Amino acid sequence: MSAADSTLLSRYGGNLPRYTSYPTAAQFSDAVGPADSRQWLSALPASQPVSLYLHVPFCDTLCRFCGCNTAVLRNADARAAYGALLLEELRRIVAIIGPQRRISHLQWGGGTPTTLPTGTMRRVMQAIRQNFIILPDAEISIEVDPRHLPAAYPALLHELGFNRASMGVQDLDPDVQEACGRIQSWEQTRDCLDALRAAGVNAINIDLIYGLPRQDTAGVARTARAVASLRPDRLAVFGYAHVPWKQKRQALIPTGQLPGPADRVAQRAAIDGVLRAEDFLPVGLDHYASPTDSMARAMATGTLHRNFQGYTVDAAAALIGIGASAISALPGGMTQNAVSSAAYARLMAQNTDSLPVVRGVALDADDRLRATIIEQVMCTLQADLAETTTRYGLPADSLDPELGRLGGMARDGLVQVTGRQIRVTEKGRPFVRHVASVFDRYLGAGSATRHASAL
Repeated sequence: MSAADSTLLSRYGGNLPRYTSYPTAAQFSDAVGPADSRQWLSALPASQPVSLYLHVPFCDTLCRFCGCNTAVLRNADARAAYGALLLEELRRIVAIIGPQRRISHLQWGGGTPTTLPTGTMRRVMQAIRQNFIILPDAEISIEVDPRHLPAAYPALLHELGFNRASMGVQDLDPDVQEACGRIQSWEQTRDCLDALRAAGVNAINIDLIYGLPRQDTAGVARTARAVASLRPDRLAVFGYAHVPWKQKRQALIPTGQLPGPADRVAQRAAIDGVLRAEDFLPVGLDHYASPTDSMARAMATGTLHRNFQGYTVDAAAALIGIGASAISALPGGMTQNAVSSAAYARLMAQNTDSLPVVRGVALDADDRLRATIIEQVMCTLQADLAETTTRYGLPADSLDPELGRLGGMARDGLVQVTGRQIRVTEKGRPFVRHVASVFDRYLGAGSATRHASAL
């Protein structure tokens, strides 16, 4: 690594949000509750499509690196009981927003949604189709675990209308897998992908992670080449977020074997080189898409978006989250349900009418302005501050302080500033969160303990 590169790493180290929303979840508080959720849902225009996200917080085994709200639950009756709660929350939401709303995007995440019994999955999907109108071009996606996908599930997913599945691979090196507590063979990954495509679930997303213990650049490149040979439609390449103060299971990670910042950057660059050579197009900070995938088209047309699930082609103004810990992003603000499945069940039982919301944040005009700019930076690597301030009815010089703070990044070659237009350079792509953070008015000196490594 050159001295110049080392200087960049020291200058732009530290911790930052991932900016899957703005304000980030760090700003959520119990000042927002069920009444706010009801008000914001009631205000949704009937003419606008909505997006649904359903969260299943169960896995068959826990991975040490995972930062999601999940737990092991092997009892089929308990899993079915959770499915009944999803149905009930759906009923309450429909009672608020009215039936036959159009859905432009439907995603099941977790955890591992396919831990639900097949009959439970069928009932929930049938209820959604009975109470909503799923648009013909809607993306209907689900997360699966190649190690634990029941044999009957691929055909069921196709029958229920799923057209995309996302699977974690992370790293194929056995030594890295042992350190992370996730043993997943190449054959399991290939066979799962083949089974889904053979059943008619044709679009496949694969997740990779760099910055894990015992990883090196040669190893992550081998994994990237192996995964690229499967020709997935999208790849997400995440930097491992070590936040043991949020997820106690991460305390089991051998921290002495974690790559440092320079190694993390080199690993990211190695994966990037492999995927570009395999003709995948880079998308934003950490995604890649086949040139024929809808995400590549959205990137080309400037219609790419970003929400709590990461980069998305979904343009709905309202994302409604259902299930334990699920987050809703609505024009009025953001809300989050009770995090644990037990707390979620208790809140659902306490009241037959209220939603199980425990915290959130209301949006003001400044939040909306900054959210627009941050999303533009994260998605298109550029933003027009003059156009955005005009759109929000603000003086042209409203963001002059932020523009001034970009000067150092411009001198480092990470961003180009022309008048009030900013563009992240290719050199600056790994630092795009730093550029976005300039517009985050909540980010302060004490924010580091709330977020993971910026690189």
